[in-house]
Amino acid sequence: MTNHAKDVIQVDDRWYVLATSSHTDDRTRVLKYDELFGLFDRWGDIQPIGLGTQGLYYQGTRFLSRLELTVNERRPMLLNSTIQEDNALMVVDLTLPDLYENGELKICKGTVHLFRSKLLWKGQCYEHLRLHNYNTETVSFNLELVFDADYYDMFEVRGQHRAQRGELLPNKCQAKMLHLGYHGLDESTRYTRVRFSMPPQWRNDTTAQFSFELPPTSDTQLYLSIGCDIDDETAPRVKYESALQAHRKMLQARREAQAEIISSNEQFNDWLNRSAADLRMLTSQTQHGEYPYAGIPWFSTPFGRDALITALQTLWLNPELTRDVLAFLSAHQATEEDPRYDAEPGKILHEMRSGEMAVLGETPFACYYGTVDATPLYIMLAGAYYRRSGDQAFIQSIWPNICRALEWIDQYGDIDGDGFVEYARHSENGLVQQGWKDSDDSVFHQDGTPASPPIALCEVQGYVYEAKREAATMARMLGDDAFAEELKRQAKHLKQRFNEAFWCEDIQTFALALDGAKRPCKVRSSNAGHVLATGIADKTLGKRAAETILSPASFNEWGVRTIAAGEARYNPMSYHNGTIWPHDSAMVAAGLARYKNKKQANKIMTGLFNASIALDQHRLPELFCGFDRLPGQGPTLYPVACLPQAWASGAVFHLLQSCLGLVFSPEKPQLRFYHPRLPDYLHRLNVMNLRFANGSIDLSFHRHPQNVSINVLRREGDIEIVVIV
Repeated sequence: MTNHAKDVIQVDDRWYVLATSSHTDDRTRVLKYDELFGLFDRWGDIQPIGLGTQGLYYQGTRFLSRLELTVNERRPMLLNSTIQEDNALMVVDLTLPDLYENGELKICKGTVHLFRSKLLWKGQCYEHLRLHNYNTETVSFNLELVFDADYYDMFEVRGQHRAQRGELLPNKCQAKMLHLGYHGLDESTRYTRVRFSMPPQWRNDTTAQFSFELPPTSDTQLYLSIGCDIDDETAPRVKYESALQAHRKMLQARREAQAEIISSNEQFNDWLNRSAADLRMLTSQTQHGEYPYAGIPWFSTPFGRDALITALQTLWLNPELTRDVLAFLSAHQATEEDPRYDAEPGKILHEMRSGEMAVLGETPFACYYGTVDATPLYIMLAGAYYRRSGDQAFIQSIWPNICRALEWIDQYGDIDGDGFVEYARHSENGLVQQGWKDSDDSVFHQDGTPASPPIALCEVQGYVYEAKREAATMARMLGDDAFAEELKRQAKHLKQRFNEAFWCEDIQTFALALDGAKRPCKVRSSNAGHVLATGIADKTLGKRAAETILSPASFNEWGVRTIAAGEARYNPMSYHNGTIWPHDSAMVAAGLARYKNKKQANKIMTGLFNASIALDQHRLPELFCGFDRLPGQGPTLYPVACLPQAWASGAVFHLLQSCLGLVFSPEKPQLRFYHPRLPDYLHRLNVMNLRFANGSIDLSFHRHPQNVSINVLRREGDIEIVVIV
C-alpha cells in the first residue's frame, strides 16, 4: 500500500477509510468546474497530509498531487483564507516570515504581503500571485513553486491497491512551461502543463524559482495556469481575468435560473446562500444539460440516486435542472442484462466514472446500475416535474423510458414475485447493499445479524407506490386511461400489503427491511421517514411511526439518526448506523409534514439550521456523527465526509417546501399551500421570481403564532394562490 493511503484498510474485498485523520481537520478549500475540481489547504497548496486527498483532479484522475509555495525555502505565514461566496475564487492572504541571511535579519515578518488567488475554468487551474512591499527599504527574495503529479485514479486515492500501473513520463522544463505526464494502462496519455507569465529558474525538474527585488511600496505579479489534458485534447487557455469573468458569468446565469429566497434571519440567509452556491458549483454541463455531481472529493461524478433526490429537493425553485437530470438518466438507462454491472433492461443508473480503473474494468463503476431505488425515484421525479412544469412534450418524449422503468420494477425488481421490490447483487465487485444506505453492514436484524438477500427495503416500497401513482397521472395526461387505472390499482394493493408486512408493533415503526425469508428487520431507522414522505403508510400507523422517529433515541436535536440509539449495530460514528445525514433528515421532515406534523418538521429544520451556524462556511457536510447534542458544542464531524455534497446542500430547500406545504397544480395554474408553518426564528420569508406556467411571482410569507400569511408582491401571468389552513 502506498504511503499516502496509510489511513485506509482492506477487509476481505472491501476498502474502508480510517477515522484517524481527516481532510475536514485541515479545513480544506474546494473549487470545482465541470469535470475539474481541486482540494487545497488554507495556504492554497497541495500537500500529502492527512488522508492525502489534496490535489487537482480531472475526469477521475489526480493530475497534480503536489503544489507548494515557499519564499527563501520558508513557508509564508497565513493571514486569511476563504472561498468567495459564489465559489468562483479562492483568496488567500499571506505574509513573509522573518527571513535571515547569514544570521542577519533581512526581511521582517509582516512587511511583505503575498496575495494568492485561484479559480478553475475549462480544464485549467488559474492562479494569480501579487507581492507588495510595505517595508521602507528594498527587499530581495526568491519565491519557489514545487510541482508533482502521481496520476492516481480516484479509487487509488481512496486506498485501493493496484497490482500494476502505467508509466510516469519524464518531466520537461521549458522557458515558461513545465510538462508532467503519465501513460496509462488504458493507453491514454495524461498531461499536466504548468505555464508561467514569466520564465523561472529551474532548480530541478519539479521546482521553479523566481527572484524578486521590490523597492518600498512597490509590488510585482505572477500568473500561472495548470492545464489537465488527455491525449490530443488540450484545455483551452485564456487570461486569468477572462477566465474569472466567464466563470462568474456562468454562475450568475445559474443563479438567475433559480428562484431566490431571502429571510428575516441573516444566519439562515447564510445557510441558504452557501447551499445555493454549492449546488451551482457541483453542477456540471453534460451533453444532455446540467447535472449535479454528488460530492467532493469521492463522488464528483454522475450518480443516479443523488441527482434524483437533489433535483426533487430543488424542483420547486428550478425545474430546468430536473428536466436535465431526467434527460441524462433517460439517455443512460440500461437496455440489456449485464451481471458485471448489475444492469437490467429499464434500470436507472447508479454511478458513472471515467477514470483509468473504470475504463479497464478494475472497478465495475464505469457505468454501474447496482441501485434498487433509482428506478422508482426516476418515475417519481418525472411525475413531480410534470406537476411543477406542465411540460407535456418532455414527458411524452421520455414516456418510453418511464414505461421501461415500470417494467423493470415488475419484472426484475420483484425478484421472488411477492409484490415487493428487492435487490441482490450480481456483480462480483458490486455493492452488497443497494439502497441509499449502501454500507455492507447497514441492513440487519434486531440482534445485529445481517439480513440475507434478496432484501426488500421499506422506503423502496414507498418509492414504488409513489412512482405508480405518478405514472398513473402521466398516463392519463397522455390519454391512456386504462393504464392509469391499472397503475392506481397496483399502488392501492401495494399500500395494503406493505402496511401488513412491514409494520412492527413491538417497535412502533416500520421494519427497516424484509430479508430473503420475508422476516422483518425490526430495527428503528430513519428509513421509516422516507416511507412517510411517499404516503404509503396507513394514516394511523404513520402517526405512530412519526412519534418513534422523533423520540430522543432517533432525534438528537441536530437531526435524525440513521439508526436509533440502542439498536444492535448503533454507532454514532458509523457511516450508516447512527450518523446524521442532512438529506435523510430533510426527507424525514417531508414525511412528517405529509402526515400533518408540521411542528416536528420545523424541529428538524431548526436542528440542521443550528448545525449550519456551527460549521465552517455554514456548509452542511454529507453527514456528521450522531452523538447527543451538548451545550456549547457543535456537531461532531465525520472524518471523511464529502464537503460539499449535493443532497446535503439541497436539504434546506426541501425543508422549506415541506414546512410551507407547497404543491403545484399545472392545470389551473395554481400554487397550493397546505397548512404553512415557519419556525419562530423566521418572521418573514420572501421567495422572489418563482417561475410557474407562463408567468412568475414574488411571494412574502409572514409568521404568526398559529399560522403563516402569504402576500403577493408581484405577479406576471395567471397564477392562483390557494392556502389551506
